[in-house]
Amino acid sequence: MTARRAAVLGSPIAHSLSPVLHRAAYADLGLHHWTYEAHEVDEAALPGFIERLDGSWGGLSLTMPLKRAVIPLLDEISETAASVEAVNTVVLRSDGRRTGDNTDIPGLIAALRERGVEGVPSAAVLGAGATASSALAALAKICAGPVTAYVRSRARAEEMLGWGERLGVRVRTAPWEDAERALAEPLVVATTPAGATDALAAAVPDTVGTLFDVLYHPWPTALAAAWSARGGAVLGGLDLLVHQAVLQVEQMTGKAPAPLAVMRAAGERALGSR
Repeated sequence: MTARRAAVLGSPIAHSLSPVLHRAAYADLGLHHWTYEAHEVDEAALPGFIERLDGSWGGLSLTMPLKRAVIPLLDEISETAASVEAVNTVVLRSDGRRTGDNTDIPGLIAALRERGVEGVPSAAVLGAGATASSALAALAKICAGPVTAYVRSRARAEEMLGWGERLGVRVRTAPWEDAERALAEPLVVATTPAGATDALAAAVPDTVGTLFDVLYHPWPTALAAAWSARGGAVLGGLDLLVHQAVLQVEQMTGKAPAPLAVMRAAGERALGSR
């Protein structure tokens, strides 16, 4: 069979679990002619990298800071990607066309559905930025009521209000100093960097709903550990990473369904060895 290639691009990229997940899928699907590597690529180097791709390439996974920088280099993007102005998946067609998609949003929804969360009356988002906008796009599908975003600055608050208006989500904003209030919501999505929510662990109430903390290393976060101790459902960054990677494998290779359980197990082993 003709060799096929895929890769994850970003900067920094050494920490990425994507090669582990995609290679596990290829092995399980019998796609032994497919390879998947990680390449350190920043915004300045991205156009040149893409122009050098030949017909052996099937697709690219993109992480920060490339999710928006890639858009002008593509022939088309999906409505999902356009809704948040972020592409994390590029499929390279046999006719040479480059199409972009965002699998983070459906991946987040699928991860919640796997845990039985298909609809909530309200929710909270901790933090702002690219991941928070993807969270809002997902919540637009499953949250019936308002979403409160807890942010650190007026500029971030305006940004989240803008995304809410664009995505059709009723967004309220609140200062980060009031973030303890978020913990009473039926669904809390934490999109903050490592350590940012540690101080909230001591404030977790006795009765909690579902926490989706998008970090996967270090894991568990202090907040996730405290949430679990209260008996609440906890999803982590690996849940999101695996579900979005399943969709990437299916789009890039044309093989479905991708092996969710196999990919998750590979990711857990990799994290356990770090």
